[in-house]
Amino acid sequence: MKKLFLIGFMLCAMMASAQTVDSAPKVQVKNPFMWTDTPDPDIIRVGDYYYLVTTTMHLFPGGPIMRSTDLVHWETVSYLFDEIKDTPRYDLQEGTVYGRGQWATSLRYHKGTFWALFVANDDPHKSMVFKTDDPAKGWKLHSRLPAYHDSSLFFDDDDRVYVFSGSGDIKLVELNADLTAEKEGGIRKTLELRGKPQGLHEGSRVIKHDGMYYLLCISWPSTGRQEIAYRSKNIEGPYDSKVILKSDFGGFPLAGQGTIVDGKHGEWYGVMFQDRGGVGRVLTIEPCSWIDGWPMLGTRGDIKIPETVTLDGDCECHKTPLYAVIEKDYQWNHNYIKEDIVTETGNLAKPGKTISLKTSVLAKNIFDARNTLTWRTWGPFCSDTICIDARKMKDGDCAGFAAFNGDSGVLTVKREGNGFALVLSEESVQLSNNTKAITGVEAKEVERVKLSKSKVGKIYLRIDGDFNPGRDIATFYYSLDGKNYMQMGGEYKMRFDFMRFFMGTRYAAFFYPTKQTGGQIVINL
Repeated sequence: MKKLFLIGFMLCAMMASAQTVDSAPKVQVKNPFMWTDTPDPDIIRVGDYYYLVTTTMHLFPGGPIMRSTDLVHWETVSYLFDEIKDTPRYDLQEGTVYGRGQWATSLRYHKGTFWALFVANDDPHKSMVFKTDDPAKGWKLHSRLPAYHDSSLFFDDDDRVYVFSGSGDIKLVELNADLTAEKEGGIRKTLELRGKPQGLHEGSRVIKHDGMYYLLCISWPSTGRQEIAYRSKNIEGPYDSKVILKSDFGGFPLAGQGTIVDGKHGEWYGVMFQDRGGVGRVLTIEPCSWIDGWPMLGTRGDIKIPETVTLDGDCECHKTPLYAVIEKDYQWNHNYIKEDIVTETGNLAKPGKTISLKTSVLAKNIFDARNTLTWRTWGPFCSDTICIDARKMKDGDCAGFAAFNGDSGVLTVKREGNGFALVLSEESVQLSNNTKAITGVEAKEVERVKLSKSKVGKIYLRIDGDFNPGRDIATFYYSLDGKNYMQMGGEYKMRFDFMRFFMGTRYAAFFYPTKQTGGQIVINL
């Protein structure tokens, strides 16, 4: 049975008003409808399924593809790739790729084939194109193209293929029909965007509706973050503009960047992310109304994020619990060493309840440790627990559970000679600008508890996360019996930092050696 976790932010209940027998069931979802780190979204609908992809950068397998029939219940059906081997930095050698790797994937479907395009934002700075006939069956690397920042792949009605991209001006490039190179003699130009504001201009997403081309972008910071739609009858432009979303929400100001998607019954929705502090960049959903030919977001097109949104789709929410469920999404920090990992299922992305780790590479701290397993935290409140069997750890080994980011709260079981200690620390990493190499780690020990050898067979570690507005607090606990938990330290403030990891705080189960390799632990998730 798949391991699921509850997300209290997604309210799913039948509306009180009566429904006719032949009408589609109506449900309401509460914003942010995905209160977890899911930046740079692209979402499409193909038949009965919605498909969603977001940015995961230095986590592997990368490019998770989520699928839903109702925009409420989501499962991860595949990843675009297992690893990237472009530079040793993906293996935490000669630097790192924190905050780099896979960025802003564009997801498309054309004549029976699903396509995904993203830039690998590190040397050699190339875009990757993947394809499949069914996302649930996995993806194949199809081609490597020049770097296209925040790109949108687009198939026109005449089967010509284009990429829109840019972080200042927006450029249009035509590709070969087989998506293996830029088309010789094809369109290549900087678009004329009428009414374009000052500041950065990025996050391209392109659709065609009623014969018009719509380019969606964000502009910021001088304007405050806002979503702009540009439209033209000619793909080459010129394009006219209109602000379609400018909204703070829930006490946070930075909302915008995403796309619009058609529902199953003629309705449309906007899906935009919002920066929301320590948890990361979360997803909001808005009704999309076509007003005078513009896709205006918000209730009656008021360009504001609403508290709740009524979904007019085929939803079976009335047959499920009050809160929606999303499959827990595991990913490893940088490329993993397969030979050092044994999972209950044999699947490193869906490991099951038990995972066994051994060590083959020395590390100095959690930031350069191999085979660290991570998963998302979520709001408004989350809690997760792991259990570690530490009996086969060697001197100098460190294993534990962390609220993991550039600034991390770390709960570590340490083997020190013949003894063990449980240590809570606050650790902050410094990275170089060019290779993201680790240039320093500041570590502050907050509390230490001695552990006897007889107690290290089962050590339960728990982290609670409070992401209510103004909080972003993690608290740490341990137990020796799985029932009685004792808090260590006080409240730890979680932070979002775009200069280092560029993602929300994640749960992380880790194991690394500082003196000798060959130790082993078993983790129950």
